[in-house]
Amino acid sequence: MTEGFVGDAAGAVDDAAAGEAGGAGVSAGAAAAEVLELLAGRGETLAVAESLTGGLVAAELTSVPGASRVFRGSVTAYSTDLKRDVLGVDAALLEQRGAVDPEVARQMAAGVRQMLGAGWGIATTGVAGPEGQDGKPVGTVFVAVAGPDGARKVAPLRLNGDRTVIRRESVRSALTLLSDELKENARAQDTEQNGGN
Repeated sequence: MTEGFVGDAAGAVDDAAAGEAGGAGVSAGAAAAEVLELLAGRGETLAVAESLTGGLVAAELTSVPGASRVFRGSVTAYSTDLKRDVLGVDAALLEQRGAVDPEVARQMAAGVRQMLGAGWGIATTGVAGPEGQDGKPVGTVFVAVAGPDGARKVAPLRLNGDRTVIRRESVRSALTLLSDELKENARAQDTEQNGGN
């Protein structure tokens, strides 16, 4: 384990949120620590683009001591025009599908990665409530990862609970998606280096 990346049980996002939202697996604090450890071990960096989570992903990451070795920064693009003007999300896409869309999440992650000069980018967009948005019901969320060599992944989520629970589970899910992608990426590199074995 990389020295200095220890999850903060009292981090910005309540670790009990995963259970409250019906989520399984690791807490947001543990996922943040794991992501930072994995990236530090690879000498890579991370940037975050957030909409419905409003800075909670960045807060979770920066609650881990030593995060500055990996975390470049974040953009909270709560309004649609900022997704377009700051993160470079396609205007026609936003017009046609709205801000709550898997391709919007993908472009947000790629945009923040490029804008902040990071190896990896993650993004969150969705509907936390209390009302739907762009024809999407409350609890519709997309989290995305963009990485080097064109690595991109989007996870659609359908979350239950109130606004707080939906936002907290979105944070945990975004960090877990990145953690899983980093592990998969490392396995693929190991396989390639070992001649496919």
